[in-house]
Amino acid sequence: MPQGLLVVISGPSGCGKGTVCGLLRQRHPEVVYSISATTRRPRPGEQEGVNYFFLTREEFQEQVTAGGFLEWAQVYGNLYGTPRAWVEQKLAAGHDVLLEIDTQGALQVKASYPAGILIFLSPPDLAELKRRINQRGTESPEEKEQRLQSARQEMAQIRNYDFLVVNDKVEKAVQKIEAILLAERCRVSRFDEQELKLIWGDKA
Repeated sequence: MPQGLLVVISGPSGCGKGTVCGLLRQRHPEVVYSISATTRRPRPGEQEGVNYFFLTREEFQEQVTAGGFLEWAQVYGNLYGTPRAWVEQKLAAGHDVLLEIDTQGALQVKASYPAGILIFLSPPDLAELKRRINQRGTESPEEKEQRLQSARQEMAQIRNYDFLVVNDKVEKAVQKIEAILLAERCRVSRFDEQELKLIWGDKA
């Protein structure tokens, strides 16, 4: 069975990651959405192994030491990470796994799993990003400026990604990602010797 693809999508706040990933999952229910591990307490209705893998801080730190996360970070005092064993199990079973994470996490994934496909989702330009952030109406002027500053820092990481998808229209952005995944499945390096011999015999 062919190995699944590890797909990492990230980009600045306001670029439309959630909307694009939501439509991608809707159109491709076979794609597995990564489940993070966290040290924060479960919220009402959250289930172990469905929403998160809930760990104590000690358990989490043990996993960090053992290299058990593809990426991890501390957010507002709680630890979050992508469990390596869980992801690799899904990939080995032939499932594509989707990670929607920030640029810092994406670069950690690339370092720990070089076969991962990093896709940077970008707004058409900075003016459009400002418009989207202002449209939310949920942040103070200081918070808006902070988000824009973070966006500039994240955009500086584009050269570390494999692909750039400009999200001017959600449907078009999803189509571009679908094209990337189709091309990646056809990459010769993703076929092992046994698979090639099944196609071409001993001449492969």
